[in-house]
Amino acid sequence: MTSRRRTALSLGALLLATACTSAPDHSTAAPPAPAPAEEPAESPVPPLAVRSLTSAEMQYGWWNWAAGSPADRSPVLDRSGRWCAQRQHENIWYLAGTTGGGAVERTCTVPVGLPVLFPLVTRFGEAPDCETFMDTAEGSATLDGAPLAAETLGATRIKLFGPADNPFGAEPTGENTWSCGLWVRMDPLAPGSHELAIRGEASDPAITVAVDYHLRVAAPAPTGAV
Repeated sequence: MTSRRRTALSLGALLLATACTSAPDHSTAAPPAPAPAEEPAESPVPPLAVRSLTSAEMQYGWWNWAAGSPADRSPVLDRSGRWCAQRQHENIWYLAGTTGGGAVERTCTVPVGLPVLFPLVTRFGEAPDCETFMDTAEGSATLDGAPLAAETLGATRIKLFGPADNPFGAEPTGENTWSCGLWVRMDPLAPGSHELAIRGEASDPAITVAVDYHLRVAAPAPTGAV
């Protein structure tokens, strides 16, 4: 085959290909293939701020929050929820039980997106005190009527601080002590209203805890608003 003939054939093939791609297509386009079904979304990983805490971190954090206010602003002695937001941590929202003395009903606004931590019953003292206390400690918690899982945390060494006139006699300079109890950690709650019931008791020393929380989960109010 001559060079001139090969060139002519190549040019003809190129023109044919161009015509096929540029000519309008009047045929009915085939419907696109259906997209594959999406895999079910996995549950979000629980916030590490509460799920990864050790026994010492949980009990140290809560006790120093609970003992960190004087008695007249204590969230533990509070009867209405007025001091619910007192000295809260930026990554975890603590809730208080009571020191006994009958049932309490509190209303509390919890910032959206924060995990929640609280004890059913707890105490601090010497390690043998904790062992005796935990022998009879029991309790339960329900959120919107559904039971919550509680954890048993045995005697754990912590350092406890508190201002003058705190409800527990903690020293401002800190003191080494042991803590124990039954504890509940909750992932961030859905925005809206929730009912939380906390019950706990022990016999050595004798204590009964009964708190009903009316929780409202909402975004924090903006600051500096006119």
